[in-house]
Amino acid sequence: MDALVLNESGPIERAPLRREEWPDPQPGPGEVRLSVECCGVCRTDLHVIEGDLPQHKRPLVPGHQIVGLVDRLGAGCRRLRVGQRVGVAWLRHTCGVCPFCRAGRENLCEQSAYTGYDADGGYAQFAVAPEEFVYEIPAGFEAVQAAPLLCAGLIGYRALRRSNLRPGGRLALYGFGSSAHIVLQIALYRGCDVYVVSRAPRHVELARALGARWAGADAADMPVRADSAIIFAPAGELIPRALEHLEKGGTLALAGIHMSPTPPLDYTRHLFYER
Repeated sequence: MDALVLNESGPIERAPLRREEWPDPQPGPGEVRLSVECCGVCRTDLHVIEGDLPQHKRPLVPGHQIVGLVDRLGAGCRRLRVGQRVGVAWLRHTCGVCPFCRAGRENLCEQSAYTGYDADGGYAQFAVAPEEFVYEIPAGFEAVQAAPLLCAGLIGYRALRRSNLRPGGRLALYGFGSSAHIVLQIALYRGCDVYVVSRAPRHVELARALGARWAGADAADMPVRADSAIIFAPAGELIPRALEHLEKGGTLALAGIHMSPTPPLDYTRHLFYER
């Protein structure tokens, strides 16, 4: 099969991915193989490729927003069928028995493993994944529509829940990539006002076009304090700024898997009198 392979981490500008011919993978017991239709590109893929995250598997096929058709079943698979459109996301394995797994917080499992990081992902013609971590794609979704939901959608929705946004509340989003623009649409559907901070002019324009109450490059220009806020940008320096523009009793959620160093916080200013 054709695959884009990472042998050594490096800046994306140096093109560390190489196109290689690999043997077609075969599903083991409890695994299914997908004929890949598409695989989304996530900021986490960039963190893996450039070495921002600790190195795990090498060589590695990245990619964890995979949509494809099941073309082979391993021994013991019962839920899926050949020819079915399915998706594979970032989380690909947990122990299932630890306190975190039993509490529905399996992303915190000490034995968790991840697609395109601990195992080969979707930048290839075929991908293999455990059947229990493969998602059925509802009818009506094309592959390119479904792929972003497998990470941007999942992460965005979880961050929105963690932000404790009340119906009709004010939500501030810092960074406006794929997760944020999905969250904006959900929040608007729930009757909330959304304020977007992004340095990219095209993202500011997109946020306005999608219905943001306000969008701009500097949170200082935001006309109101937010009830809830989510930081999607991997920039630790945004944390004090977001807190300064958060209403008392508000919640700030950090959505990224990787973030640059967080500056020192003035506890009295950011977390006591003002928050």
